[in-house]
Amino acid sequence: MNQRLPVPSEQGLARAVHEIIDFADAEGWDRPPVMFALVPTVLLAAAEPALADQLDEGHEYTPIAQESLPDDVEGGSPALEEFLATTTWPGSVAGCALVQEVVVLPPSAENELDDAFTPLLADAHAADEAARLAAHSHPERRAARLISAVLRDGPSLSLLQLRPLDDDDPFAGAELRTYDNLAPHVVAALYATLEASDDDY
Repeated sequence: MNQRLPVPSEQGLARAVHEIIDFADAEGWDRPPVMFALVPTVLLAAAEPALADQLDEGHEYTPIAQESLPDDVEGGSPALEEFLATTTWPGSVAGCALVQEVVVLPPSAENELDDAFTPLLADAHAADEAARLAAHSHPERRAARLISAVLRDGPSLSLLQLRPLDDDDPFAGAELRTYDNLAPHVVAALYATLEASDDDY
């Protein structure tokens, strides 16, 4: 391979994630989860010369949206966890990302969720389902997108994008938030999908 591959960096990952956010914004809300392969732009340009004019050579990685996930896969569902557990990538894929719609609640709602799933702790699936139903029915819930991305042997990035409310300025930019240790289980699952052979370039 003659192409010089990019060194994994937070800046390169952030550029790819913002391209993914632009894609998600164009698609709109109420969408199923979407996976993206993050492919080094130099490799993609070499493999697909016809795409050269469409690729941003200033971006280390080009996100490629994957086929739709199975119908039973929803944001944060056990089916999504199972799907990720069986997903692998060839070595030519430098990273991956997942966009899923989730429900976020204010900190004051934590006790209510505890009440919903604590009696079910012996059954992890039932506890997760009870917590999910309680979150979706909470009056202070907010819809949001969770965008999580990782690079093979490199950094990770997770961002939360709140869905605009009816009275929000429609021309205002997307509000993106991040927190310490945001979506650690998703990040770990994405890293696990990259634990494939690295000889398929």
